[in-house]
Amino acid sequence: MALTNLVLLILMLFAPIAVVAKHLAWGDTVIFITSAIAIIPLSIWLSTATEKIAVVTGPTVGGLVNAVFGNAVELIIALVALRKGLVDIVEASITGSIISALLLLLGLAMLSGGLRYKEQSFKPIVAKVNGSSMTLAVISLALPTTVIVTSNIIDGTAIRNISVIISVLLIIVYGLTLLFSLGTHSYLYDIGLADEADPLDETKQASAKLWFWLGILLVSTIAIAFVSDLFVDVIESETERWGLSALFTGVIMIPLLSDVAGYVTVVRLALKDKMDLAVSTATGDSLLIALFVAPVLILVGQAIGQPIDLNFNPFEVIAIAVSVIVANLISFGGRSNWLDGALLLATYIALGVAFYYHPV
Repeated sequence: MALTNLVLLILMLFAPIAVVAKHLAWGDTVIFITSAIAIIPLSIWLSTATEKIAVVTGPTVGGLVNAVFGNAVELIIALVALRKGLVDIVEASITGSIISALLLLLGLAMLSGGLRYKEQSFKPIVAKVNGSSMTLAVISLALPTTVIVTSNIIDGTAIRNISVIISVLLIIVYGLTLLFSLGTHSYLYDIGLADEADPLDETKQASAKLWFWLGILLVSTIAIAFVSDLFVDVIESETERWGLSALFTGVIMIPLLSDVAGYVTVVRLALKDKMDLAVSTATGDSLLIALFVAPVLILVGQAIGQPIDLNFNPFEVIAIAVSVIVANLISFGGRSNWLDGALLLATYIALGVAFYYHPV
């Protein structure tokens, strides 16, 4: 058994430990730590299953699988938190996931790859199309906040209506980007779905492998939902005990935990000099959050009676805008080095410090 798989199996033991801690009342701290650790291997298995299914099913179906499950962990945790009424944390996690993808994921890829190779190249079209779509998303996400800041009267109904309409619009735009990248202009994105092709040659073997990974996908998704419920139950009390605000928890802590699989993936791809895939993964994650996950959370929140909308803290809007601008400036050239990665990571750390000290 590979060392990586052995480590993942050991970490998965924390899932039943978290369940036992809950039933035996070992305390919120134990539940928080064990459930948080359990989410890490489960998210990696979910990501691996998504990648393998994408390879077996081909570019079009595989691209759709990646689009749907690419940020499943973040969506599951956010939905669980939303159901429990943690609206502030959910709204902040939207901001944090976008910032994390643009600065942390992309920064890790460029830094790790740049330390092994003097300079790396990738197709600028991926960064340009995703960058343009992200710019639209930032403008759209900022509109409700702008309306409030520039108005003397805050109409809650109007803000909710704006948020719902923009959410529907963003989902449509995301559908158009999928049509562009997987359909009409798929030749521009001829970079593959994974860093290694599936070695299976026979149809029977491929089918058996597909069902295996579908099973892993289903089991890991259910397990993440269950463990996330334990994690979210105690996150508010634990973070308050540690002196962390809901803003910092949502923007920094949750994305750091939920996207561990993304960090592993982009670093692995960069070290193999597959920067096309690394950049596509990082920018695609940010796009998925902004154009699909965030709108879905808004619509679900309205449906279940939780008052979530796109009325972000003005500093969150500024942070997203800064992230998009910096990521676009660095990635539009189609070449990267270790300094580019360091600059992206420095920007992320600076924003993290600002969110930590931001007054509630």
